[in-house]
Amino acid sequence: MTAPPELTKVLIVEDHRVVAEGLWALLAEYSDLTVVGWADSVAETVPMAKELKPDVALVDFRLPDGTGADAAGGIRAHDPSVAIVILSADASDSALLAAVEAGACGYLLKSASGDEIASAIRSAAEGETLIPASTLVEVLARHREDARSTAEQTERLESLTPREQEILTLMSHGLDNRAVAERLSISYATVRTHVRRILEKLEARSQLEAVAKAAEFGFKPAQPERPEE
Repeated sequence: MTAPPELTKVLIVEDHRVVAEGLWALLAEYSDLTVVGWADSVAETVPMAKELKPDVALVDFRLPDGTGADAAGGIRAHDPSVAIVILSADASDSALLAAVEAGACGYLLKSASGDEIASAIRSAAEGETLIPASTLVEVLARHREDARSTAEQTERLESLTPREQEILTLMSHGLDNRAVAERLSISYATVRTHVRRILEKLEARSQLEAVAKAAEFGFKPAQPERPEE
């Protein structure tokens, strides 16, 4: 007689009971998979993985005390043989990169079908990497571009002099050039010169666009001091 195939043991890590129960019922329909337990937090995941020794952990990315990457890192620090498949509603590049860096071999969205989830679990248990290299290359390229863009934005804001930042703050609060000149006790012509430099440094075509770009770049205007009466 042929021995029955060994079941793939799955640990579900999901903080929403309804979702966890749904996944448990779903995986019970596949004769080669068996759910050995359910953890609802990062803190609970590692001790449960130690006790139950799953082959695959099916992990939500958003957990109440951390991320699926945190849970994955904890599991694999104890037992690198456990394969990690992230199942998440978060389709962002940052979530995918965090999961990969933590050792996950698969990343599925919660819109995936039952067959897709089961197939991913089987492949992960066999040691396969489910995230195509081409996808990672694209994600890393976007990540580098975002980092470069953020650095440029920070550099633009830091290029503003204290006086320009002061004027930008007043602009952000709706003051026009004459009101700014009166508030700061400087000439209207001086304000216009500062505003022109602000627009050049932020590559803006108008004061409104400069204010909007500054906010996008992370500029947080302080509440302007009231003029002395």
